[in-house]
Order: sequence, then structure tokens, then C-alpha cells
Amino acid sequence: MDQETGNRPLAGLRVLDLTRVVSGPYCTRMLADCGAEVIKVEPPGGEHMRRKQPVRDGLSSYFGHLNVGKRSVEVDLYAPAGQRALRRLAATCDVVVENFRPGVTAALGLDYPTLAAIRPDLVYCSISGFGQDGPRARQPAYAPVIHATCGHDLAVMQYQRGQDRPPATGVYYADMLAGIYAFGAIQTALLARGRSGQGEYIDVSLLDAMVNLMVPEVQEAQFAMPYPRWMFRPVRAADGFVVATPVSARNFEQLTEVVDRPDWRQDPRFATPTGRERHWDALMAELEAWTSQRPAAECERLLATAGVPCARYRTVAEAMRDPHLVERGLFRRVDDDAGGFEVPALPFRFATVDVGVQGRVAELGADNGLLGSERAAAGE
Repeated sequence: MDQETGNRPLAGLRVLDLTRVVSGPYCTRMLADCGAEVIKVEPPGGEHMRRKQPVRDGLSSYFGHLNVGKRSVEVDLYAPAGQRALRRLAATCDVVVENFRPGVTAALGLDYPTLAAIRPDLVYCSISGFGQDGPRARQPAYAPVIHATCGHDLAVMQYQRGQDRPPATGVYYADMLAGIYAFGAIQTALLARGRSGQGEYIDVSLLDAMVNLMVPEVQEAQFAMPYPRWMFRPVRAADGFVVATPVSARNFEQLTEVVDRPDWRQDPRFATPTGRERHWDALMAELEAWTSQRPAAECERLLATAGVPCARYRTVAEAMRDPHLVERGLFRRVDDDAGGFEVPALPFRFATVDVGVQGRVAELGADNGLLGSERAAAGE
């Protein structure tokens, strides 16, 4: 363990990572960033995400983004020798994280009851699409399926003008949310273990995570709104779009000063918070008459300087070069055998220790020595 890792808040914690794709690997990378020793288990030939584009010299930066800082063991989960090797390894671990479909780990002899019998203080976290019980528990699910099931996509479609079908899915909210909830639940269980000495089993559902995301939608599904909820929408600039959110009375007053429209303060549509909510589209149309005559960067500068929350729309590549993010050091360079690439560090900071990205992306099976003497029989 290097000195940097040894100073991190989860240093000394060992995690057996039985996850793949996005939700589980994101959770365990957060654990690794915080100093835990994370041992990623991969099937013979490696997890299929190792071949996910973008690929450079045969190595996926997508895979590296989610798995940097972890160890790698290559083992056949379906071979009895491999299962025995993993049970021995689990006995040395504080945490196990898996995101198989419910029932799979029991068939493999790697479920919580089996491993807790070996390690009673084990914290074991299962991440799945629909949770470990209920009528849909064993149905297959990826993030787009969950987005459709929970009502998110139809809500987003309703919020768009002229859209006649649910949106395409490109950002995997369900996976990332479930990974974050799993990370937090594991910390909570470890805190409880420190007090009681007892282990814990955690059931994290992508569907449950997404439903928790939709606060106003859940309430509006139960209670009728007196008028349609206002939407934050883009307004056109001379060379792109900006979004402005003058929600508070002070923000609205600042807006009227910047655009030189003091008459809005007496306009019955805009003079009160309720009036602005009910006539938000009209207010944005008035604002667009001003923004459309100016470049987006100028609109952002003038409004933000005056105290009005505002941003121009940018690409991810532009956002990665934002001087603010550069100064905060959000993006860190990591390496694999194909070279270097950038990934974002954790979205929280500690005052006394760095919890940024650490280490390299391990070669497949680089740490097979952790499996012990049966590793050859386990498929390596």
C-alpha cells in the first residue's frame, strides 16, 4: 500500500468486486478512490466492457474510467475450483459487491448467507434492476429499461414541446444513481458494524433509485396541480442557447435591471412569484428577445455577473476545458498500457486527504496470485 493510499479514509478496507457494466463498477471505483483495496473479479477473457469503445491499442478507456485503481483477478465463476478460490478470498474481505440478476450468486455459492457463514461481519451489497424480491425481481434490466419503467421517460417527453415519442437514452442515470446509493449504504453499514460488530446485507434497486430521483413527479402523480408546472427551458442566443433561472424575487429584480426592463416588475404576469410560475413561458419569450441579439457567452457573463443564475449550453468537451473545473482539479489523468486519459474525480472533497483517482487500470488477471493455489484449476 503506497503512502497516498494509506492516508485515505477507507484505507485497510478490502472489497471483493463481483460487478460488471456500470452500476456496480461505479460504486466500487468510488470505494477504491477513497482508499479501499478493491479486487475486481473478471471471467476468462475479461469483462466484455474491456472491449467497449472508445478503444485505443485494444484497451477501453470506458472500462478504465469505471475500474481504475482496482486489482484484477481472472477466474471462472462457473468452475467449482474458481468458486472455492473466491470463497477463500471473500473470507479476507470486509465488503462484497455484486450486480448479477437475483438468484445467480446463490447458484454459484457466492451469496450472502454462504459468505456470511465464513465471515460473519461481512457487508454484502447486491445491486439489481428491480431489487431482490417482488414480481419483477428476476427480470433482466439495464438503465434504459428502468428509465422507461419508472415513468421518467414519459415525464421528460411531456416536458418537451412537440415531441411525440419518449427520448433516446444516452446518459445512464439509473446506473449512476444506484452506484451512488450503494456506495452510501455500504458506508452506513460499515459504520453500524463498527458499533455492533455485525455484518449486513444491502439490497439496492435501480428502479427504486430512479423513483427517488423524481420528487415533484411523484407528488404530482398523487395531487392535481392548479396549473401546469413551469419548465426551465433554453432561450435562443445569437450563436447558441442559454438557460436562465430567475426564481427568487431578487433574481427576478436583477434580471430586469440587466435587460433594462423595469416594466416587468409592474406587469401582473410577472410581479409575483406565482405569476411568474404561471407565465414562465411568456417571461422566457420576453427574455429571448434580449438574448437572441447577443452571443451566448455574453448573455452568460452579463446575467451571471448581475447575480442571475444563467449558463450557456456547452458540449462535454467544452465543459472539460472549463477553467473553473481545471482549477478545481476535477479531471485526473490515469494510465493503462495504451497510454493516458482523463476521468473525473469524486464530486466531494476532504480537507485533509485527497480522494481523487488513484493508480492504473489493471491488466486482466494481474493479481491472480490473490486466488491462491487453485487458480490454475479456476480457469486462469
